[in-house]
Amino acid sequence: MLQLLKALQSSMLVKVAGLFVLLLLLCIPLAEIDSINRARGESQREAARELAATYAGRQTMVGPLLLVPYVERWMEPQRNAQGKVIGQEARSKEMAHVVFPDKLHIEGTMAPQERYRGIFRIPFYTLNATLGGGFSAFDPKAVSHSETDSKIEFKTPFVAFNVSDLRGLDGSPAMVMGGEALRFRQRVPGLADDVWFADGIHAPLTGAALAAWQAGTPIPFEMKLGLVGQDTLAIAPIAEETTAHLSSPWAHPSFGGRFLAAERSVTPQGFDAHWRVSSLVTAAREQVRAGLQGRAAPTDANDADVATSPSRYAESASAAPRRSLGALQTFDVSLAQPINVYSMSTRAGKYGALFIGLVLMAAFMFELFRKLRLHPIQYGLVGLSIALFFLLLLALSEKFAFWMAYAGAASASVLLLAVYFSAVLEGWRRGLSFGAFVALLYAALYGLLASESNALLLGALLIFGMLAALMLVTRKVDWYALSRRNEAASADSAAPALPANEAQPA
Repeated sequence: MLQLLKALQSSMLVKVAGLFVLLLLLCIPLAEIDSINRARGESQREAARELAATYAGRQTMVGPLLLVPYVERWMEPQRNAQGKVIGQEARSKEMAHVVFPDKLHIEGTMAPQERYRGIFRIPFYTLNATLGGGFSAFDPKAVSHSETDSKIEFKTPFVAFNVSDLRGLDGSPAMVMGGEALRFRQRVPGLADDVWFADGIHAPLTGAALAAWQAGTPIPFEMKLGLVGQDTLAIAPIAEETTAHLSSPWAHPSFGGRFLAAERSVTPQGFDAHWRVSSLVTAAREQVRAGLQGRAAPTDANDADVATSPSRYAESASAAPRRSLGALQTFDVSLAQPINVYSMSTRAGKYGALFIGLVLMAAFMFELFRKLRLHPIQYGLVGLSIALFFLLLLALSEKFAFWMAYAGAASASVLLLAVYFSAVLEGWRRGLSFGAFVALLYAALYGLLASESNALLLGALLIFGMLAALMLVTRKVDWYALSRRNEAASADSAAPALPANEAQPA
């Protein structure tokens, strides 16, 4: 029985099986580190939500547009119990006609800023924009009658404008329409209280603007707007032809929404983007009109993705729940963080088991070819040092730039393994060569993280290269001979030493 245990101890197959079991056990600390990483990422998102609740959230801009309130009056016959007409009863209902701009051009700059919540940095922006365009001459015949022989009485029209979080307005927007300066007021009258757009602002037409409207002439407008938002700005293309030009010194924009920028330039000094959207290719006007009337906004098959995007109307954290305008079609730009340390750490952790396996394989090769014997505890310490690298990377990346955190964690890990293996492998050259191998692995991992689009290809090439190198180095190895040699060495070490004066006979 004792000989069987010794044979198993020196068996190459048992050694490999033990290393595989050790690798599985080391996946436990890797999983714990991954859970810590996910918890920190959720804390970052919670910080963003808190700032949105106390400062300003993501912004979706709709407007300006004209609402023309009117009263429709008609006479309805009264009948008795027998159904005979006995008179006429006056009926009326109040409604509003929506007029969208013929042209809308948005010229703006997004000045980035960062807000802090604990150790977390959340990107915000201040938009300084000029909205210019015009409304065509109003035709009363464009308002349809809902009842037969009814009469329509128009009231004073007003400009309506809204963003998803009005707390982000930097002062009152300044609007000049038809040469007349308009003054904005709170809320949008005539809308149901549970419609989100009712929380917007409005400005009644006065003076020259009202006179031009009553005369049936086109009315140009210009609006100065200052707006603060959290990372994302979405704009609804509600005009017949909507154009926009946005620029910012932020060098890491993310373009989204239903319509991407027609032209864009991204440099280390910032981005410059142009959009051109025609009403022929968007349902935004119909969606806004339906939402203002309290009906479900029309959607199509492509709106499923829009519903989950930042361009969807967000409810203010401090406001009561309201019915939104639906999955509004917009074009978006976001100030994306260049490197999200938690997503990068998560991606790095996905290669943890592979890295531990490759380092254990290298240690096993040293043991095999240098005729050394490593204890399972030594293998376990090596694996734990690699797992600790991922925890150290996460902790350092919260304080320093990711590349600095990665360089620091990798350097500490390589130095530790080089010093440790200099003693274990009985030579500082062997320790340095082992440390160089681990450094090469860390460099390869950083290449995978830096090239997200080519990560799969580079990862596959790395694994293939390591396997190919192992197969080429061991292609002439007689594994049975190595096993017998290990068994003989084990037997010699287990045999009792004889005294010098008790030499065995020949």
